[in-house]
Amino acid sequence: MLREAAQGCRACDLWKNATRTVFGQGRGNATVMLVGEQPGDQEDRTGRPFVGPAGKLLDGALAEAGIDRSEVYVTNVVKHFKWSPAERGKRRIHKKPRYSEIKACRPWLEWELEFVKPQVLVCLGASAAQALLGKDFRVSRQRGRLIGSDLAPHVIATVHPSSILRAQDDESRHSQMRDFVEDLKQVARVVRERREGKAA
Repeated sequence: MLREAAQGCRACDLWKNATRTVFGQGRGNATVMLVGEQPGDQEDRTGRPFVGPAGKLLDGALAEAGIDRSEVYVTNVVKHFKWSPAERGKRRIHKKPRYSEIKACRPWLEWELEFVKPQVLVCLGASAAQALLGKDFRVSRQRGRLIGSDLAPHVIATVHPSSILRAQDDESRHSQMRDFVEDLKQVARVVRERREGKAA
């Protein structure tokens, strides 16, 4: 019901230039919840999160880390695509959302957290991490570490997969991908330990 209500959200002005609201997707009782910044161009067109190039990279990293994508809930702190037109051509260029826009979307994210009740919450990138863990949080300093929070039993922050796509060269991209997969393996370990603890 709230998913449908979000389609008509006018809490900030981002809806005016977006095609649609892009709500989270995945199982309601997912063990892992991944939170990114905002939908991109392809997400805005399809209405589904993480289906563009960054989503494909994420899928590959999850598989490599041993995390079943079907057991993950994916969403963003902002539900509308914020963009500006490219100087040439018809491309829509991603623009970083303002704090006021992130704050306007917060009730939807809080509902998703309450609905899913993830055991592991993963913040993808600085915007998501600072929206959920405070403005002083730095992914560069605290990535890959388990963080104390009342949002979920286990919280971890890492980079957004789109940052890997922007790497300067193949060598840098491979290195960043390796580090990203290692962070997700930490998530997989937590999930496995919880399951083994329940089975014991």
